[in-house]
Amino acid sequence: MKILLDTQCWLWMEGEPERFAPEARDLLLDPAHTLYLSAASAWEIAIKIAIGKLRLPSPPSAYLSNRMRREKIRPLFIEHEHALLAGSLPPHHRDPFDRMLVAQALHEKLTLLSADPIFARYQALVLWADRGRRP
Repeated sequence: MKILLDTQCWLWMEGEPERFAPEARDLLLDPAHTLYLSAASAWEIAIKIAIGKLRLPSPPSAYLSNRMRREKIRPLFIEHEHALLAGSLPPHHRDPFDRMLVAQALHEKLTLLSADPIFARYQALVLWADRGRRP
């Protein structure tokens, strides 16, 4: 399975792995699955650091590249098709990062791993990451 990680889930992988449901954790650890992190997530992380909403143990460029390499996570670049699709999605959500993740998941036929119930409103295939309630 090809899995696109929501930014929150990617941060949980190192900082709060206990937040994952056992099924989600098993998927992340199974080498048969390919994990992706969107450039939109890197952008979101950089902005959150700049405005003081997120702290990392090292500069974001080093932190992201080191973790992605260590955890064998592939980068997913933002293409024009992704941007156009993100702009044409129904207005269920205003967050541009989440809209981009949905667009990329749809266009690239990836399964989105998230704990955000807003994703259930879109047509993307979503796996629920957390131990909490499902939409």
